[in-house]
Amino acid sequence: MTVVLRYGFNTGFVGSEELGIWLHVALIAFGAPLALNSALAMRLDVFTARLPPGGRDAAAVLSDTCTVLAGLVLAFGSARIATMLGGVAPALGLPEWIRFGFLGAGGAMIVVVLALQRLAEGRWRSLMVALAAGFGLYLVTAQMTVPVGWPSSVVLGLFAAMGVVVAAPLPHALIAAAYLAVAFGSPLPEQAIVSYTVGGMSKFLLLAIPFFLLAGGLLTLSGTAARIVRFAASLVGHRRAGLAQTTLLTSVLFSGASGSSVANAAFGSATLQPELVKNGYAPAQAGAIVASTSVLDNVIPPSIAFLILAVATNLSVGALLVGGLMAGALMAMCLAVAIHLSANSQSMARAGAAERWRSARAAIPAFGLGIIVVVGIRMGVVTVTEAAALAALYTLVLGIGTRLTMMSLYAAFRQSAIEASAIGLLIGAAGPFAFLMAVDNVSSLVSSLISGLGLGPLGVLIVINVLLVMVGLVLDIGAAILLFAPIFLPLAVAAGVDPIHFGVILVVNLMIGGLTPPFGMLVFVVSGVTKVPAGALFRAILPYLAALFVSLALLTAGAVIL
Repeated sequence: MTVVLRYGFNTGFVGSEELGIWLHVALIAFGAPLALNSALAMRLDVFTARLPPGGRDAAAVLSDTCTVLAGLVLAFGSARIATMLGGVAPALGLPEWIRFGFLGAGGAMIVVVLALQRLAEGRWRSLMVALAAGFGLYLVTAQMTVPVGWPSSVVLGLFAAMGVVVAAPLPHALIAAAYLAVAFGSPLPEQAIVSYTVGGMSKFLLLAIPFFLLAGGLLTLSGTAARIVRFAASLVGHRRAGLAQTTLLTSVLFSGASGSSVANAAFGSATLQPELVKNGYAPAQAGAIVASTSVLDNVIPPSIAFLILAVATNLSVGALLVGGLMAGALMAMCLAVAIHLSANSQSMARAGAAERWRSARAAIPAFGLGIIVVVGIRMGVVTVTEAAALAALYTLVLGIGTRLTMMSLYAAFRQSAIEASAIGLLIGAAGPFAFLMAVDNVSSLVSSLISGLGLGPLGVLIVINVLLVMVGLVLDIGAAILLFAPIFLPLAVAAGVDPIHFGVILVVNLMIGGLTPPFGMLVFVVSGVTKVPAGALFRAILPYLAALFVSLALLTAGAVIL
């Protein structure tokens, strides 16, 4: 509607941007409780899974304690801000405290939903312990002062790591750690923690995330994604390892629609992995192919990862998307070689010209999304958020007359909202950590350390890549971008590397982290859908992981040569 008003009537809605931001905060706040048990809750259960039953029970209580404490900080911190904050939003004319009230209500709902889930599971004793511990930590921390002399960001990082090890959701671990750090000299009181959390998620650009997620969900439900699979099969199915190559090409084509690697991994696990198994691939190898090819969805535009990077660094979204298109093509070629060399040699029947033409015509509507997103943004016709909204509307129109029902539409909107709220809460929760890292001058310390090595541009990029690989082992890509992109980007630019090129390298590097243990988000999504153990997937993914590292090395070398 905004695009129509702007170009058709040279006008627009007053306050539409601010209203969108407020509604996005509300979406995050009220969707976060529903994301407690989703894959995007970002629980690292690798360590707890190895514990004996008693140890797992204790870890579960500690995890729930972390969630309770985070919910209390959001609830009471928002309430305190609401009582202190005056003024109204300039465009909306509404009291500013309402925006913080959304998150406060969401924090309280997190505690309530957690309690209801544990009661439904019959774990009322562990619930009582977690509630008592959470409330106790909340009350005691405000009264304690523990002089340790450590930087506040280090204290926060250590507490967050403890929460992650016991399988607490990563956003909850970050918020709880930020509050616990207050007792150890952190300059961020409870109200400031909430303020930075709300500020982190109150960016208009982030509104594109729920729309892109919705577009991907509607593509799958309407059957358009299946048409993309048939088109990909008609092109490469007859080649060596044809079905695996079809999976790869499907990811390339689907990338131009969903912008979410998690969405593609879930789709591929449900539809393509069983077909690969039927055609002779081992279950772990089939899952590894799906997981590794899903990396492309956050590199080839539209890319949620590049949206987060643009928020963190103020780089041009349009330029990043174009760079992602080139990088995605390189990664796809490297994966194609790895599949050709390692996968089952069985191929599909060659499609005739008529079949290729029919499948192409059926898939053409899906490719309109790429035109809306990439061309629209790059030419300045629409903003990123407007492009995402148009993409969602476009996929909804494509679904009219297909198998979409009111229940399936509700399911698609609900799932997209849950996924968007999980991502949004993570972005907000990283805000206090990023602030403390800035206060502790972490960027200058890292810069001095790397500069002291006396390395050239290639050497600087190699060191940064190694550090990013280590970060990707334990952090979700969203949190890693928000925390480390502002630190490493100035170093790369000072070394003479183009900022856009470096931004692409950073995203590619961290996306590879979605396949590496112990976190490996994409591996755990595939494991959850296919029931193949994550350990088996991590072993089977090694050839494709090597191919992606080759593409990263080529991109790194290109940054110095070009």
